[in-house]
Amino acid sequence: MDRKQFLSRSLKAGLGALVAGPVILQATGCNSTEGGEAKSEDGGPVLPPLVMAQLPLPYAFDALEPHIDARTMEIHYGKHHAAYVKNVMEAVAEEGITASSEADFLSRISAYSTKARNNGGGAWNHTFFWQVMRPALSGVEGQIAPQGKVLDAINASFGSFEKFQEVFTDAAMKRFGSGWAWLVEKDGKLEIGSTPNQDNPLMDVSDFKGTPLLGLDVWEHAYYLNYQNKRNEYVGAWWNLVNWEEVAKRMG
Repeated sequence: MDRKQFLSRSLKAGLGALVAGPVILQATGCNSTEGGEAKSEDGGPVLPPLVMAQLPLPYAFDALEPHIDARTMEIHYGKHHAAYVKNVMEAVAEEGITASSEADFLSRISAYSTKARNNGGGAWNHTFFWQVMRPALSGVEGQIAPQGKVLDAINASFGSFEKFQEVFTDAAMKRFGSGWAWLVEKDGKLEIGSTPNQDNPLMDVSDFKGTPLLGLDVWEHAYYLNYQNKRNEYVGAWWNLVNWEEVAKRMG
């Protein structure tokens, strides 16, 4: 069996499980050398097949209410996110995609198909999105501002938290059609930008690059059931859900 056949068969066997929930897979390269590290035909290390799994939500579907309703979360996670995971793993099998990590895969996304790019981005972006939100704090009215190093970095880069919110909201509102707004860390500073479709700042094809710290999905499927065409109301409500502790963990 050649290397591409091996990758295709081993990955197709796990596609069904990926849609239902999280999986942990381990894969090894074909061209192992006795007593040493496996080597590819060009002498480099053999990378394992890429695996992108749909992790469980870190909260219940209704935990983000009233800001994001349970029905939207059920569809967003159970249909949209699940489809991205399923489709990217199909692309992995079809194209024999290997990677040392998801970030490695995204950094070389231009080498792969549109299917791999769109669905790989969709899978990664949504996992990130769920993690940088948390349920609104019980008994607390209004938005919770960041503290510590996150607030210090925001003040240094934007002048104030209020100015940061203004610039980020503007990026989310001006992203035409479907896409994402991002806060990233780049060269020791924070920057705000947006990407179309399911692109993200880790991709080599993206005009806006950096290490993502915060992201907001502005595809209509993220808010249309509750907010219809009122993206501004969705963005305003979302500020109540930002998990600033998670943002802090992602900072360098």
